[in-house]
Amino acid sequence: MRIRDLVAAIEFAKSMTTWRTPTRFAIVGFGCAVTHNAILVVADLWHIHYAVSCAISYVVVVVLGFALHVRYTFRQRASTGSFWRYALSMAANYPATLALLFLMCDIAGWPVAIAAPLATVLLFAANFLASRWAIVRAPSTSPEGSP
Repeated sequence: MRIRDLVAAIEFAKSMTTWRTPTRFAIVGFGCAVTHNAILVVADLWHIHYAVSCAISYVVVVVLGFALHVRYTFRQRASTGSFWRYALSMAANYPATLALLFLMCDIAGWPVAIAAPLATVLLFAANFLASRWAIVRAPSTSPEGSP
């Protein structure tokens, strides 16, 4: 192997790290999406309204998503503050999901089995940005000991 090839391989590996976090987010997000949609679809089969099943899903998916994003996606240390920021940012999904499901199920007449996955896909990018904000905090620019 020549030095030029080695340098090219190193540069390629560095460029791959750019995609590592979004790829890991997609993997965890897929698992959370499957969990969320399974809860909604099963609850619908049991004739539980999607407003209730979204609340149940929120609790389950926030705990699951936070644990996986902290350890795997962003490789950060979990803290109470980051958990509450994450829970708050994911809480924004509840009204957005309800609005989308209302439009797709109640107005358009689509089944929950179609509407729930579509709503999940539509909210994916917003969830990435919100999760990153909640879990990965920029280092403080204030001097040590400052509030």
